[in-house]
Amino acid sequence: MLSLQILILALIAYLLGSIPSSIWIGRSYFGMDVREFGSGNAGATNTFRVLGTKAGIIVLFLDIIKGVTAASLVHYLGSVSHGTERFVNLQLFFGILAVVGHIFPVFENFKGGKGIATLFGMLIGIHYVLAVACLALFLVVLFLTKYVSLSSIFAAISFPLFTIYVFHRDEPLFITFGIAAALMVIITHKKNIKRLLNGEEAKTRLFKVKS
Repeated sequence: MLSLQILILALIAYLLGSIPSSIWIGRSYFGMDVREFGSGNAGATNTFRVLGTKAGIIVLFLDIIKGVTAASLVHYLGSVSHGTERFVNLQLFFGILAVVGHIFPVFENFKGGKGIATLFGMLIGIHYVLAVACLALFLVVLFLTKYVSLSSIFAAISFPLFTIYVFHRDEPLFITFGIAAALMVIITHKKNIKRLLNGEEAKTRLFKVKS
């Protein structure tokens, strides 16, 4: 019975992640697909660039909520005690599925965003203080460089480092996930890294209002 519940919640987590908020908002209110403009990415950053501040904030909020909600689905499993290693592992499992859904959304031919906001939301659902620490580093790098991609990479790399050396979490799967998440962010940003090295990456003004 528990295995069936986990399977159902896993499917829900993936479907939650697959909700392409930037694409649907772009089509419904602006008559455009954000993947055809800007960086071509169906994420919050490109939404800020293409559709403006208001749409960007809404998409960012919705993408974060997807991760928080997915990681919180474990609460529906009454037989799994809160705070146990199994509880955290299931939070990771559901959260990862939401991130996968965001990157490969079933509703949009498996072509989505990079999953950074959803990953951040997932982290809020699991360890919100760690999430705040990663966010703080993201904002510092963004303020200094104006590069969202570089800020995302730094924040992702800090995730496993903060986990081990600052918060002293010792769950093997959580640490492994932190390392894997950092690698995933680096891989999904390989084009951005190339542009950064070539001095071609566009600096971002997230709060530039669309005229």
